[in-house]
Amino acid sequence: MLPMMSAAHSLNSSQPVDSFEPIERVINRLVGTAFSPHRHDTYTIAVTMAGVQTFNYRGEIRRSLPGQVLILHPDELHDGHCHDETGFSYGAAYVPPTHVQAVLGGGELPFVDNGVSTNPALIAAAFNMVIDREGVEDPGAYEDALYDLAHAMNDAAGRATTVRIANQTAVMMAREFLETAVVLGARLDELEQVTGCDRWQLSRDFRALLGTSPYRYLQHRRVDLAKRLLREGATLADAAHGAGFADQSHFGRTFRKAVGLTPKEWLRSDMFRTIIL
Repeated sequence: MLPMMSAAHSLNSSQPVDSFEPIERVINRLVGTAFSPHRHDTYTIAVTMAGVQTFNYRGEIRRSLPGQVLILHPDELHDGHCHDETGFSYGAAYVPPTHVQAVLGGGELPFVDNGVSTNPALIAAAFNMVIDREGVEDPGAYEDALYDLAHAMNDAAGRATTVRIANQTAVMMAREFLETAVVLGARLDELEQVTGCDRWQLSRDFRALLGTSPYRYLQHRRVDLAKRLLREGATLADAAHGAGFADQSHFGRTFRKAVGLTPKEWLRSDMFRTIIL
């Protein structure tokens, strides 16, 4: 249903399953365009941003409104067209089922009924995968988004997740390693090697015991380091580079998500607070 009409990352099908980047992503606005019935061999994860997406899926006409998410199962026939003359805007990511399987560790692929969901957890996970990760080249960010998306789809499909006792030793080892890798960064495969624990089980246990994912834990440590550098007089660019961020834009987005202020706003408020104290 959703065409590749803007620059997108392409997935090399010869990549091993453990390689999770890159995937196709697209953000677009369409007016007056219709698509004949076709299939994808990936999950289509699409966030409707404006207007109404209309499509035939599994024998019924479906509609996705702004803020809703499409989850189209691999190999399901569908078409697509604008609901009216105003068209619609959307963002989409095309996630290989092998990636979802890697996170869930076997079993049937999750199937989301109707192809459209208003499930808050699934919408949040899809938005993170489609919108927040667009243009972000950090593979760890994709792994983090993939974990949340796979489990959100599994929950929305009503599939039970196997409950295991968290491996506290492995989690603490991973945390200590992340503390030493703030600038260089670390992916889940590295944490797997350090701890000897399966990367996706480790990711689940890390969340269970520390309340956040390994990736987000690392980003918070980078923000802490950037704060220290800014207090010491570093420029925004130098603080971004010194704390391990890919660029100043990535630094600004991550900082605001962690603090609620831009780096400049935080620095002004921090200077004021220091004077008051």
